[in-house]
Amino acid sequence: MMTPGARADFIRKHTEVLPVPLVPELKLHLAHEAVPLWQKTEEELGEMGLPPPFWAFAWAGGQALARHVLDHPGLVTGKHIIDLASGSGLVAIAALKAGAASVLAADIDTFAAAAMQLNAARNGVAFEVTTDDLLQEAAPAADMILVGDLFYEQGLAARCFSWLTNAKAKGAEVLIGDPGRSYLPKDKLIRIADYAVPVTRDLEDAEIKKTAVWQLK
Repeated sequence: MMTPGARADFIRKHTEVLPVPLVPELKLHLAHEAVPLWQKTEEELGEMGLPPPFWAFAWAGGQALARHVLDHPGLVTGKHIIDLASGSGLVAIAALKAGAASVLAADIDTFAAAAMQLNAARNGVAFEVTTDDLLQEAAPAADMILVGDLFYEQGLAARCFSWLTNAKAKGAEVLIGDPGRSYLPKDKLIRIADYAVPVTRDLEDAEIKKTAVWQLK
């Protein structure tokens, strides 16, 4: 098992600090290609079948959500936020830059946790990080839950939406950034903004993804 310090060193070695295309005021440790980094991660850990390195890319949904939060800081100012499946920490960083009182950034990938902390420090903010699977129990208390690009797999999408619905019933606002993934329940959401997001062809089917920010009804 790699130590947190070793994971941080691995990330520094295999990524480059770059501005986020739609949010250039923020910089992240990003990879240019997914498959080579994925292979290096498996080699480093001596394991096969690891999840993709989602933490090493600025996904379309996260970019749109980060842009929206920064451009509309009143949405988060003074609020306690959960950034679900935070990945690189992009949305968490944007929320704090926009004036959030606190952010809990959650991702079950330990490499994501290391990347978040590196990226937070790079952008001059700090937030709480957890690798617990928050979907396994009721959502922690929060004013708002932010979700970037999590509706790409059917089972995960169903679990996520049920969890978000319960959280909203307890008073949390919910915003979702999504470029039209297959399992996004659009009929249960309100579309509040649209963005054209530059992305890498290594991950997507286009260089620009039309991406929306949605609010849970």
